[in-house]
Amino acid sequence: MNRKIFLFLFSIVLMSFALIQNHKITVWMIGDSTMSVKQPKAYPETGWGMPFSTFFNKKVTVDNRAMNGRSTLSFINEKRWQAVYDNLKEGDYVLIEFGHNDEKINKPGVGTTIEQYKANLATFVSEARAKKAIPVLMTPIVRRNFQNGKLTDTHLGYPDAVRKVADSLHVPLVDMQKKTERLLSSLGDEGSVKLFNHVPPGTENYPDGKKDDTHLSPEGAKQIALLAAEGLKEAKVELVRYLREK
Repeated sequence: MNRKIFLFLFSIVLMSFALIQNHKITVWMIGDSTMSVKQPKAYPETGWGMPFSTFFNKKVTVDNRAMNGRSTLSFINEKRWQAVYDNLKEGDYVLIEFGHNDEKINKPGVGTTIEQYKANLATFVSEARAKKAIPVLMTPIVRRNFQNGKLTDTHLGYPDAVRKVADSLHVPLVDMQKKTERLLSSLGDEGSVKLFNHVPPGTENYPDGKKDDTHLSPEGAKQIALLAAEGLKEAKVELVRYLREK
């Protein structure tokens, strides 16, 4: 082979290798307030996506598009999904966790029936795959709702709908409902308070105090984020190879 041609081809290989090495994967997070990035005025309320974004090495960028009060329906109708879709690239990941607001069936523009919910989740999956991105479905985390000392479900059939979509479309599933259910049950009614945004009167941002059994404290967000990472490992999602070593 002509030496000049060889050197040219060799340089192309090196450039291609460099591009591969420098290629950054984006992890897109879409969901509701349990996952979202919070404004300083909401502190200490913390979405679990906030600590989760720190778990990865420099080859991964986490773009958390979750938003307070959103359901699968409103996330689509407000063009929030379109904004994610337009920026998806091959090899990206889309972590999908909705349910807290979809179940508000009597709230126009937000609540969805189970069938609508499943259809919207399927839309996220199919459109992500069309861009050669990898979708991961997540069931919604539990609320702290203890009745007579026992944690009681508030999500009705929505978590099971996620499981069915994941099964039918062969999508990796992280069952956050079951994971958080086990965590809260192990801590008990009083012990689980620390995971949620419970603050006394006089707290900055909450002069009247707050007892919120849906939204997380910084500690709760960290523990739930660890459960999410654990679930990705259990589901054998290749993204886990980019997790930082402890």
